[in-house]
Amino acid sequence: MAVMNKRRFFHRRKVCRFCADSKLRIDYKEPNTLKYFITERGKIIPRRISGTCARHQRHLALEIKRARKIALLPYVGNYEQ
Repeated sequence: MAVMNKRRFFHRRKVCRFCADSKLRIDYKEPNTLKYFITERGKIIPRRISGTCARHQRHLALEIKRARKIALLPYVGNYEQ
C-alpha cells in the first residue's frame, strides 16, 4: 500500500470587514459597496465565503434586496452563452 502524503493547509480566519472597520456602512444607496457581495450572476455571496458575521450578513442581504427593488443592483446578471 502506498502511503498517502497529506498536506495540512492553514486556513486564515476570515474577519468581518464591517466589524473590523466601523467607518464602513451597509446602505442600499451605495451599490459600489454592495457589489462585492454579489456574484456576476446577481446572487448574494454566502457568509462562509465572504467572511461576514451573521449579524452583518442579515443586514447586507436586506440592503441588497432593497437596492435591487429600486434598480441600483440587478436581480440577475448576464446570461450570455
